[in-house]
Amino acid sequence: QVLLEESGGGLVQAGGSLRLSCAASGGILSRYIGAWFRQAPGKEREFVAAINWYGGNSNYGDSVRGRFTISRDNAKNMVYLQMNSLKPEDTAVYYCAADASANVWVTNEYGIWGQGTQVTVSS
Repeated sequence: QVLLEESGGGLVQAGGSLRLSCAASGGILSRYIGAWFRQAPGKEREFVAAINWYGGNSNYGDSVRGRFTISRDNAKNMVYLQMNSLKPEDTAVYYCAADASANVWVTNEYGIWGQGTQVTVSS
């Protein structure tokens, strides 16, 4: 079973950038679709971005498209989320997720989750 660990969260001013990292262990990440979700206090979990097994295709939530970029390095078992032009409404706990099934591209029902990393954007 793959284990996921996020890092790179922190406090940033509006308009700034952060890069989140997701390290996978216990498995071969190239066998999994990778994704990022976020959850703000009092809100439901929101899909942020996903990337397919070899990075040839990606998908984004409407609220981040054009500002965030998901990428992966299968040789390092890593998935990344580059976040630019951050807004206060991007404040949330960001979670890395993975799943081997192509169905998640439609369902967003990922089976493997990290513990999350806090991102806070000040105005």
